[in-house]
Amino acid sequence: MYQIITFVLLFLIPLITVFLIAPGFIKKMHIQGLTGKDMNKYSKPKVAELGGVLVFLGFSFGLFLAIFAIKYLKLMNIELSVLLAGFCTVSMIAFIGVIDDIIGWKKGIRQWQHALFPIVAALPLMAIKISNGPISLPLIGLLPHEFILPFGVISFSLLYSLILIPIGVTGASNATNMLAGLNGLETGLGILIIGTLAIIAALNGKIGALVFAIPILGALVAFLFFNKFPAKIFGGDGLTLMTGASIAVICIIGDMEKIGVLLIALFFIELILKAKTKFQGESFGIPQKNGLLFAPKEKHSLTHYFMAIFPAREDRVVARMLLTQAVICLIVILVVLLNQMEVLFL
Repeated sequence: MYQIITFVLLFLIPLITVFLIAPGFIKKMHIQGLTGKDMNKYSKPKVAELGGVLVFLGFSFGLFLAIFAIKYLKLMNIELSVLLAGFCTVSMIAFIGVIDDIIGWKKGIRQWQHALFPIVAALPLMAIKISNGPISLPLIGLLPHEFILPFGVISFSLLYSLILIPIGVTGASNATNMLAGLNGLETGLGILIIGTLAIIAALNGKIGALVFAIPILGALVAFLFFNKFPAKIFGGDGLTLMTGASIAVICIIGDMEKIGVLLIALFFIELILKAKTKFQGESFGIPQKNGLLFAPKEKHSLTHYFMAIFPAREDRVVARMLLTQAVICLIVILVVLLNQMEVLFL
């Protein structure tokens, strides 16, 4: 019962924190001139920026409660170093994103820096030597526990810590940064993916991953209220990079790497589309006076293909994309449940 109450509070405290702080924060952003144009509106209204700060604050308060419940109340048996390492990684990447937002759109951190900095941010997770077991790859099968190399024997856990963790953190944080730009899109995608990971973590008894997922989920749910169409505040790179890093950390803590890869299938499609433009393409549409969004002739983003189905308002385009992601999430949950049933009957 105490654990259930703790999980509820882990969700509610970030949610309430964002709801309480957001109105004053949005007003302050306008006063300070920290605003950006809403490119998908015909009138290009100015909208407050740096919304990722709100989500980070909510997430932090929630995780601090989790640490208190673990360390002092002894309500959960979770290795504290894992949570702290994950928090350090997310904090560093959130900081990188906020700096990028402050410098300005198209003037901030370059693409190669977006790929490099998250590797440094992954160091805390690398340092604690998380020892997830070997993974199974299509056509290859289960990887061995040890690899014999000319200079000696290296365990899979060492390769996992030194190579796969930084690749995972970098890949996930940059992936979520690509598919964004519409009111509520990146926040909604983050809610669906992290929510699915939380459900699967609960089903598999991965309490550490669940404890990490719930606070950021609560913060994102509250932030969506201010970020949905018509947006009062943008999340910016601070939000997108932090969301991706959180997805990576949850997957690493919960040993759910393959599940994470399946859940971000839309982002792989976006990667291919953006790569054709050397990552210079945007996800914005062409706004009309009547509120509809038309897709540009040169389609550089998955958002453009959803706009091209038939012209619709921005919120309808976002709803289509979130529905597609929800279907992917549902399929992944069903696959996990079927695998569990198969193991049970065997």
